[in-house]
Amino acid sequence: YQRRVLFLFIVFFFTTTLNVPTGPKKKGKVKREKGAKKSMEKKTKPKGEKLAKEKGESLSRSKRAGLTFPVARLHRHLREGQYGKRVGVGAPVYLAAVLEYLTAEILELAGNASRDNKKVRIVPRHIMLAIRNGEELNRLLSVVTNNVGRVIQNIYEILLPLNQQDAEVEDSRKKPKAKSRTSTTSNVL
Repeated sequence: YQRRVLFLFIVFFFTTTLNVPTGPKKKGKVKREKGAKKSMEKKTKPKGEKLAKEKGESLSRSKRAGLTFPVARLHRHLREGQYGKRVGVGAPVYLAAVLEYLTAEILELAGNASRDNKKVRIVPRHIMLAIRNGEELNRLLSVVTNNVGRVIQNIYEILLPLNQQDAEVEDSRKKPKAKSRTSTTSNVL
């Protein structure tokens, strides 16, 4: 049940934030602007696709989509996980693209964090810093715990030492004016 909710949450989150059209495709000619070039419409095929066509080999779905994540493996897991009665052809491709994007984003931020700490290797601490310092990633992965990455340093402002000027103002507020005590007891005796 948790896997289904997480999967639906990821799909919902990225369809709303990336403005991906979810409706059926409209058929017909695509209108070009007057200044648009025809060469931009023509897509060039990757080298792997050209070589596969020449040799007569089939291409993997990952290569067709231009992804690194395995589309076929994700399709198998979607089917075996019984997230629904049927799994469409485009669902694993979309899921692989989302996972690849998230992974690239986290690794980029973690690399920046490791460079800031003057380290060459990315460790779990850098990944945790990347997630917690990024606003969107923190919101997405707020319920995830990373037990190796420790916590982000956070010191409340109240606990920090005061500046010299602030300390003088604070001291003047704390110290009440001393009343002069004269020996009133000697008068009574």
